[in-house]
This record gives sequence, structure tokens and C-alpha cells, in this order.
Amino acid sequence: MLQKTRMMKLYLFRLAFRILVFLVVLFFYLTDKEHIQTLITTQFLPWISPLRIVWLVFMVIMISHLFPGEMRSMALRKEDVKFFRPEKNYSHYELLKFIQKQNVRAWYVMLIWLSINAVFGILRLCNVIDAADLFMLTVFFFLCDYICILFFCPFQTFVMKNRCCVNCRIYDWGHFMMFTPMLFIPNFFSWSLFFTSVVVLIRWEIGYAKHPERFWFKSNKTLQCANCQDKTCQIKRKLQGKPLKSN
Repeated sequence: MLQKTRMMKLYLFRLAFRILVFLVVLFFYLTDKEHIQTLITTQFLPWISPLRIVWLVFMVIMISHLFPGEMRSMALRKEDVKFFRPEKNYSHYELLKFIQKQNVRAWYVMLIWLSINAVFGILRLCNVIDAADLFMLTVFFFLCDYICILFFCPFQTFVMKNRCCVNCRIYDWGHFMMFTPMLFIPNFFSWSLFFTSVVVLIRWEIGYAKHPERFWFKSNKTLQCANCQDKTCQIKRKLQGKPLKSN
């Protein structure tokens, strides 16, 4: 049985919401793609339009990540000094090795992600795909963000090898990843999403660079499994046939 923590219930609700958004956009993509194409390539959206609502939802979610308060997940609050419970006598040398290893792995993830999206960029420049396709891809990434958190994350499994999302070095890279395709649509709607996601990414990286000890479970007691309040890894670990860790 799942432990119905507050954050677990919230994440399942958010997953349901993202599935709904994906299905609604997919419906219009399949039935009226030309209209989506026209809206996306319009420099200024009408004040009342479905696409403006989607844009607003995306922006509100990203901006909320710039101000991670007490209602945010443990994964987002790692840099918060109020959230930091220092472990006594941890090895600073081990912390340095951890930082170096995680940074190298993070660069691998960035390289992989940019390479994948470079393919879509080339296809866009060659007119093989259009703006509507890139928008549909973005909405798909929007859904995949929570699939990675709750069910399976290829970057966690094959590259980062972190124990859970709470301890993830690149946890707040999600928005940058989902809005990367928007870089290839030159208008306010798309670029405002992409460059706001870059701001979220930079903020996260500055926090990690300034206080890496808050991001490692051996130097921050709060990140240890025994002290985890979110337990958002439950479904993922069950699918992997692994028990919940207790320490």
C-alpha cells in the first residue's frame, strides 16, 4: 500500500492534471492542427484563447519555482537554509568528490538533451516539422516530467544514478527541458516560456554552487530516507521491485 503523504497525493493530482492538458491539446492537434499552427505563430495572442490559458499555466508553474516556500516539495527546498539540518562530522573530501561526480553527470545529461533537441531544431529548419509539432512535443515533455518523478526517469537510472528525486542534482531542470523545443519558434509566446525556464535553471544552479552541502544526504540530514516526508519514490521503487529505504 502507498503511504498517502501530502506530497504524494499532490503529485498524483498534478499528474492527472498534466494528463488532462496533454489529452486536450492532443485532441486539438489531431483535429485542428492548422488552427494551433496559426495561434502559435501569431506574434501576439488574443487576450482570451485556449493557448493563452496554457501559456499562463506554464508561466505560473515556473514562476512558483523561483520562490520555493514551505509548501514546495523537499526536492525543491534543498537550498533553503531553514530546510538544512547539517550532519555532524561529514567528510568534506567526500562532499567534494560527490559534487565533481554529480557535475560531470549533469553535463552528460545536458549534452544528451541538447543533442536530442538539436535534431528537432534541424527538422524545423528543414520544414519537416512545424511549430504545432514543437508545441505538441513541449506538452508531451510537460507530461513526461511527472512520469519521470513518479514512475521511471531514464536520466536518474542511466546517468545521474541518484537515490531519489529528493536527492536529484538536476531536479529543477524540468522546465528548461520541457520548453527547449520552444526555442525554435521565434515569437513572444514561445521565447517567453523558454527564457523563463532558463532563469529557473540558473537560479537552481546558483543555489547548488553556493551551498552544495545542502544537496547531499550525507551532509544534510533532511535528505536521508528516514527523514523523508514526501515519499514520492514509492511507485517507482515498487515498479523496480525495491523496498522503501529507511536510512
